[in-house]
Amino acid sequence: MSFDKTIHLPVSADEAFALITEPERLRRWQTVAARVDLRVGGEYRWTVTPGHHAAGTFQEIEPGKRIVFTWGWETGMDLEPGASTVTITLEPDADGTTLRLVHEGLTPDQAAAHAEGWNHYLERLVAETSTDSGAGPDAWAAAPDPIDHLNCAEASLAVLLGVLRKLTPADRDKATPCESFTAHELLDHLAGSLQHIGGALGAELSDDTDATPEVRIAGLAQVSLEAFSRRGIEGAVDMGFAELPATMVAGILNLELLVHAWDFATATGQEVVASDVVTDYVEGLAQQTISDQVRANGSFAPAQPVAETAGSLERLIAFTGRTVAA
Repeated sequence: MSFDKTIHLPVSADEAFALITEPERLRRWQTVAARVDLRVGGEYRWTVTPGHHAAGTFQEIEPGKRIVFTWGWETGMDLEPGASTVTITLEPDADGTTLRLVHEGLTPDQAAAHAEGWNHYLERLVAETSTDSGAGPDAWAAAPDPIDHLNCAEASLAVLLGVLRKLTPADRDKATPCESFTAHELLDHLAGSLQHIGGALGAELSDDTDATPEVRIAGLAQVSLEAFSRRGIEGAVDMGFAELPATMVAGILNLELLVHAWDFATATGQEVVASDVVTDYVEGLAQQTISDQVRANGSFAPAQPVAETAGSLERLIAFTGRTVAA
């Protein structure tokens, strides 16, 4: 069985090719995170939605014209990485580019499931290229089901990258809710935290300080989360200053991603769009992670009061010691 669909994109074939191959472009319409080694034989790994990771290798590459790659899932679907094949061809036309996607090597059940997925994401690709607002946040990535430490971290990353995407150079020196941190200093802090966590998990990280905030943090977070996915959350992690339960390290990672998303958004006048499923879960992790001793050493201020009607995100933010505007 196969899935075969053709769409029209109002962009050049080169731009269309970039949208289907470059991590920064893929994050706009199809993935939470993406690792791409764009060469024949090179591997890719896409976090399509939290907890769902597609992987395979590139078989044929003709920039601006055609790409062929194997496809499968690390878990679920009974379709291992490399077990099926996706071919995308691009043909320039009078108003842009015709894109045809063919996914072969599927069982009837797999074809039906992938048809739902490809239809969803191809619609988002059309929206990304056809509307001023782009595809916008993906509802499928908002609330992992089931949710766990790592799926929640991937959902939190999606929230954070949506905020960082809108940062401009003019935001660099703006004050943030983190005392004494400008937006740029907070970005450096977050990058350092991701390097520390990723390094403790055995990942090899490279911090591209010249990249945009979104690209810089996406690169570090992708590698760290991939390392955590390989390791799992059992046992303890040597963080250098102490050995911590892996579940606590995962909790810290969630807090870094989601709470700092709120910090950046507050500093720059943005609104954080996060599911209560995610914010409730991170609040639970915060309660396990932020002890009186942690507050006493200055890492977090005392929990702040919130109204009884406060939402899930407001409760989380107040628990971390930040003041939530009335």
